[in-house]
Amino acid sequence: MTDFWLISVPLDKTSLTSVEKLKRTIAKTNLASSCCKFSIPDLKVGVLDSLLSVSDDLSKLDTLTESVIKKTCQCMKEVLESSDKVLENALANGDHSKNQRAALSPLKAYLKSLRVDLMNFMIKFQWDKAKYPTSLPLSSLAEIINKEVSQVEAELKSRSAAYNSVKASLQNLEHKLDGNLQTCSLNDVMRKEDLVVSEYLTTLLVVVARGSYSQWERSYESLSKFVVPRSSRKLYENGEGGVFSVTLFKRAVCEFKAKAQESKFFVRDYSFDLEEQKQREITQLSFHKKEQYGIFVRWLKVNFSEVFVAWIHLKALRVFVESVLRYGLPVNYQALLLQTDRKHSKKLKEELASLFVHLDPTASITDVSCDIPGLCQQEYFSYICFHISTNVLDIS
Repeated sequence: MTDFWLISVPLDKTSLTSVEKLKRTIAKTNLASSCCKFSIPDLKVGVLDSLLSVSDDLSKLDTLTESVIKKTCQCMKEVLESSDKVLENALANGDHSKNQRAALSPLKAYLKSLRVDLMNFMIKFQWDKAKYPTSLPLSSLAEIINKEVSQVEAELKSRSAAYNSVKASLQNLEHKLDGNLQTCSLNDVMRKEDLVVSEYLTTLLVVVARGSYSQWERSYESLSKFVVPRSSRKLYENGEGGVFSVTLFKRAVCEFKAKAQESKFFVRDYSFDLEEQKQREITQLSFHKKEQYGIFVRWLKVNFSEVFVAWIHLKALRVFVESVLRYGLPVNYQALLLQTDRKHSKKLKEELASLFVHLDPTASITDVSCDIPGLCQQEYFSYICFHISTNVLDIS
């Protein structure tokens, strides 16, 4: 499982030497697959006293943003897994040039492609000055991200509920028409001549359990004196039983239904108009679901990428703020992005601790098994470290 560590060290001579040693070590070993500079622009520091408050706000916003990313991706997985084809591709940089190829890709291939694009975005990260002007105070930049993420979270809840409502309605209607003999569709087996409808006569459809066929044949004429003799015939059957027709006078319908129920025969409502109406409802719901599917999938893909991009900008903000708080003014630090995996995390932490111990000799790793380096309460590093996980893109 690939993860990214975003670390920051001051630009003093010893730290720069340690960075070069780190790059040489990584080149010779497999502790990390890459180590590159992470470009963060000069931001407005403002009043130092306010940085602690901003740092706390950014930490909470980081948790919220990661949560929204996970919810959006999980929803995308659930929706796409219910379809045989992926409609289109969405990349973190907004490039949709691979749509044709992605349209035939299964969900796993799509998420693999998306992971690659998001990784490239992080490695080649460039601050979006148009969206997040560097002239604004840090608190204002945080507020822009907060509004963006909160809006996506609210809209995700609304859109998901609307799509799932259409999906559930269609499934319920299809289940009824494909369900048991009391509700299943009979349009494929019924003919107009099977139903006698006149001024005085009508035809009822009766569901009879498979083991009760003989009882039905013996007794149906006696359920009412107004039943037309020898009018019953079997129209359809499956594993649970059969559907029989019976013709009788309209005035005896209520009496016949009551007697039939006593004998454990179920009279089901049926008319060609009613069945056609149900089929129209299914057709309409199917069209509506297909339409909503396309709209929802496009929204999910675009907004997942947008929130992820906002998240990386948020990480950059946190690195800047913590670097000022930890290393002081004037702002003088270097941010690095390390790409590694879980099985090498322990050794990589040990290597980093050894290289940058001069920044704080009292720092120690008390919980090397922690999944989120630098963010666990049990951990304190001599350098600044934030975790960027891409495991939301895995197929579980």
